Amino acid sequence: MLRKLYKAHPLRNLLFVLVLIGIASGLGYLASRHHAQRDVTYNDINSLEPGSIEVLKQLVGPVTVTVYATEQDARLGDIRKIIRDFLSLYQRYKTDIHLVFIDPEKDEEKTRAAQIRFNGEMVIEYGGRSEHLTKINEPILTSTLLRLAHTRDQTVMYLDGHGERKLDGVANYDLGSLFGAKLKQNGFHLGSLNLAVAQEVPSNVSVLVVTQPQLDLMRGEIDKLLRYVERGGNLLWLVDAEPLHGLERLAEKLDLLLPPGIVIDPAATEMNAPPTWSLGASYPPHAITRNFSLITVFPSARALLWNENSTDENEKSWQHNVIVEAAPRGWVSRKVPKDKPIFDKQHDTPGPAVIAMALQRRINDRDQRIVVVGNGAFLANSYAGNGGNVDLGVNMVNWLASDDNLITLQPRAAKDSSLVLSKMQLGIISGVFLLALPLLLAGVGIYIWRKRRA
Repeated sequence: MLRKLYKAHPLRNLLFVLVLIGIASGLGYLASRHHAQRDVTYNDINSLEPGSIEVLKQLVGPVTVTVYATEQDARLGDIRKIIRDFLSLYQRYKTDIHLVFIDPEKDEEKTRAAQIRFNGEMVIEYGGRSEHLTKINEPILTSTLLRLAHTRDQTVMYLDGHGERKLDGVANYDLGSLFGAKLKQNGFHLGSLNLAVAQEVPSNVSVLVVTQPQLDLMRGEIDKLLRYVERGGNLLWLVDAEPLHGLERLAEKLDLLLPPGIVIDPAATEMNAPPTWSLGASYPPHAITRNFSLITVFPSARALLWNENSTDENEKSWQHNVIVEAAPRGWVSRKVPKDKPIFDKQHDTPGPAVIAMALQRRINDRDQRIVVVGNGAFLANSYAGNGGNVDLGVNMVNWLASDDNLITLQPRAAKDSSLVLSKMQLGIISGVFLLALPLLLAGVGIYIWRKRRA
């Protein structure tokens, strides 16, 4: 009896509809309870960078984005939709990002109070601080959130007065065009420090940057620098393969050994780079290099060592970590090669060579952090654009300023999404979709029609 009822067309159709409705309802219920998304686009255009996601994870509390935009713009069209769609990527990872729209033509009072100048201008608010944005993309918005996440003013000062590289300088030798500009963008205040004039290193300095002096520092200046270290000050020392001009005492204080010579890396030569360049490609585990996989370039780097046999109890308290190790197939050469570099067994030291290290200790109930890099040129305006040099430098400063959680990477470059096809490939694709597929569908339809007629 049931078999006959099932064979009846109306009942069978009804059962099919009921089952279909039940499946659709079940899937809808599961979708409302369990959210799952996957970006299958080639360029991952519907996903955020890992660095942006890490920044969002560190933001405790809501973020408010107030957009002052009309519903339609003569040039850009529906600005609100563009901003809403873009911010939905951030809201996917941080649900308490609140988006508010205000029409500047209808609410002129609020627009004037907020000092809005452009249609589509945004005010980003977090933790009682705010910033205005007139352009929106992932690097800009993530950098803005990064700046707002700094709960206190961070000051980075650089030693000046002896021909050092300047954090705000624009000469090829200086560090300002890319590295210094990025520090400013991330919310750091930059300033110079001349120890011949200043009584001491100011107590509000989060990080002091010391680069290669071209003139000798006076003994009193070195005394002030060493007192800063003794008090627990954080230091970024970029030491080139040149005379130290008085900074030998700083190396002794940190129990560092700075052997003469520069690092020769055959891997750089294989990449058609000068033989005096060293490449950083893999990095030992550390907060500075967490999730960091970009290649870094160090022109004319010097090797770093620390005295493992130190008898000074204060120096034994330092914890040493290698940040960058280069030239596993290379060596440290006493002479600058003029042509093709050749290893000299009598004078050269085989690699690998440590060219960046981090020192850390507990002093005065706080963590003191120091980073020493055997190269200052890697952050100079001439070379900072190579690979991940700026990213690594910013990560170092973030770590030194105790902003470990805000260490992040810059968004990766977009992949090539262009598709180039030959005439034969275009002909095959056209034939399949314009001729073969329609004929196949028509044939299937005729076959089903004839079968039902039989």
